[in-house]
Amino acid sequence: MGRILSLSGALALALCHPVAAMAATDREVEEIRAQIRELKSSYEARIQALEQRLKEMEAGKAAASAPAVTPASAPAVTSASAPAVTPASAPVTPAQAGAQSSLSAFNPAISAILTGNYVNLSQDPARYRLSGFAIPPDAGPGRRGFSIGESELTFSANVDPFFSGALTFSIAPDNRVEVEEAYGLYNRGLNGIVPKFGRFLSAVGYLNEQHAHAWDFADTPLAYQAFLGGQYRNDGVQLRWIAPTEQYVELGGEAGNGDAFPGNERNRNGFGSGIAFARTGGDIGDSHSWLAGVSYLRTRADARPDVLFDASGTPIDDPFTGSSRTWGTMFVWKYAPHGNPRERNFKLQAEYFWRNERDQQHGGYVQGVYQFMPTWRAGLRYDRLDPRALEGFNPERSTAMVDWSPSEFARIRFQLARAKLAPGFADNELFLQYILSIGAHGAHKY
Repeated sequence: MGRILSLSGALALALCHPVAAMAATDREVEEIRAQIRELKSSYEARIQALEQRLKEMEAGKAAASAPAVTPASAPAVTSASAPAVTPASAPVTPAQAGAQSSLSAFNPAISAILTGNYVNLSQDPARYRLSGFAIPPDAGPGRRGFSIGESELTFSANVDPFFSGALTFSIAPDNRVEVEEAYGLYNRGLNGIVPKFGRFLSAVGYLNEQHAHAWDFADTPLAYQAFLGGQYRNDGVQLRWIAPTEQYVELGGEAGNGDAFPGNERNRNGFGSGIAFARTGGDIGDSHSWLAGVSYLRTRADARPDVLFDASGTPIDDPFTGSSRTWGTMFVWKYAPHGNPRERNFKLQAEYFWRNERDQQHGGYVQGVYQFMPTWRAGLRYDRLDPRALEGFNPERSTAMVDWSPSEFARIRFQLARAKLAPGFADNELFLQYILSIGAHGAHKY
């Protein structure tokens, strides 16, 4: 500011004393002209900077208002099971999560999630199966020994005040690189309706929308392996609507190509799958919150290459053609003293699925995770399936885990499980896992 005042004073002096200016040397005249140019340049730079800042704030506000993640009307108590990049030790309400996860205005945010595992299994993972269920080849605990996990590389940004987009690549342990998500959002939908288009993790169920690094355990529940092939992705469109009410109410639907399990690629026009979902929740006092929901997935398979196993464990090729309908329910309850999860918090989570395909199959899981210290958590999970195809046997698994998050960018996890998945197939599973976050990564859903 002092420099600007001195330049202004020099200009005023030159204008107020024209005689002196006329008598000045050529050198003095050139110095005054240089000062004038500098003054103009300084003001123009400041104006441009302010205009750019205004554009970024307007674009960021538009993106934050879209329910790309949990909207501001969602329950306010935060998750004890937030991912390594947003741990329970950093209190983030769903309203704050919506603001933090708004895609960066005009400047792509780049993040990398690095994961790795040491896995000790008492059974050969090549023999992994769920009695009575046909599952994709990549479902299961993965390879024995040391390996990298599913690492991610994400780019996200506002395109303009109307659109934002995100692209996530996943790198599998066998060096396969896949496009996990590649979607756009239209941030100015009418009446609070937000269209999403491209490839995205579907809103069927509760856990499905979360990336692997955000899970509370090192692997997916058995119900997700049996009914959704691990995790259901959709190539298509999604519409979400948040009711303008004090009670959190969200309705939505999806239409996709139906390529993902339990469907398969059928090379046809039109929609191959349809999904509907509804969720509601709220706060109870200042220490409790809850979220409940239902979902429905309808798709179709055409000669899906299923492999089933008989009672002796012999594989049987049994391709499936027909309609597949899956219903799901979910419930989440969270506790944090006075809404602050920094020291202690608890999360109870449960889901249950029914599927009508070859037969009416069902199954689910329930889990609880308790943060007993600012950087330490412990959790228990129980899974159970009912295939209806093999009377008298139900696949089940019991799991315990403890993890340590020394910062919001790192997590180390130890997990033990006892799985009885088929007659004569009982597996003892040990996981050691690390999760490291590099770069900007938004908060996850409630």
